[in-house]
Amino acid sequence: MIIGVYATLGVFLLIASRNPYAHKSLIWFTVWSSVVHGAIMGVQAFSDSAERGHLVGDVPALILVAIILAVLMPRGLQKVESGPHTVPA
Repeated sequence: MIIGVYATLGVFLLIASRNPYAHKSLIWFTVWSSVVHGAIMGVQAFSDSAERGHLVGDVPALILVAIILAVLMPRGLQKVESGPHTVPA
C-alpha cells in the first residue's frame, strides 16, 4: 500500500518540479510528511527490536528526501503564471 502512495506522490512531484512555485504546498507537504514519517519510524524502531533495520534504511532515506527537497525548494517572492494572468505567489 505505501508503495502505491509514494509512487503516486512521486508522479505529482515530477509534475510539480516543472513549476515549483505553483506547487509549493505539495512540495512542503512532502518535506514535512517525510520528517514526521521518519521520526515515527525511528521511535518505533527504538521501542521494538524487530524494527531496528528501519534505522539503517528507511529513516535516513526519509530524512534525506526531506532535506534535499527543502534545500532545493526556491525561496522568495516569484510570480506564478495562471493562464493569461500573472498573480503573486
